[in-house]
Amino acid sequence: MLIEILLIIVRFILLVTLQVVVLDNVQLSYFINPYLYVLFILLLPINMPRGLVLIIALILGFVVGAPTNTSGIHGAACVFIGYMRPFVLKLIAPREGYESDAKPTMREMGLNWFFSYAAIMVFLHHTVLFFLEVFRLSEFFTTIMRIVVSSLFTLAFIMISVYLFYKPKGQR
Repeated sequence: MLIEILLIIVRFILLVTLQVVVLDNVQLSYFINPYLYVLFILLLPINMPRGLVLIIALILGFVVGAPTNTSGIHGAACVFIGYMRPFVLKLIAPREGYESDAKPTMREMGLNWFFSYAAIMVFLHHTVLFFLEVFRLSEFFTTIMRIVVSSLFTLAFIMISVYLFYKPKGQR
């Protein structure tokens, strides 16, 4: 249990640092904004209480948004996916359900399951984030384009990151 808590803390520090120091300073275009920090919420244990997930998501959003003065929108987007997480997990649950100690990782749940889970969560996050950022409907189609392109780019980053640290069940 202690090792899992330490792993979560290290993952938080690494993803926030990577997001704030590297990814927030890379200007690819107006339409491409990689938000790899979403991976932190995706990898939280399935059986973690919803209230704790929401608190962690809020802290994550505020920390990531603080350097760019966008803590409110990042916090709202993170809390939204933290809130929606149980519904998404239920939507894509295996027929047998989840084991009590299951982790939402590619290693435990498989590539197809993880890809579906990550795609839904990233799309939800980006939808809230970009519509709160623009906060008007006059740029509706531009915002939709940003959501789609950034979601695809972020999802690619997530899948590459997860694959780099992925070990088949037989290896440790």
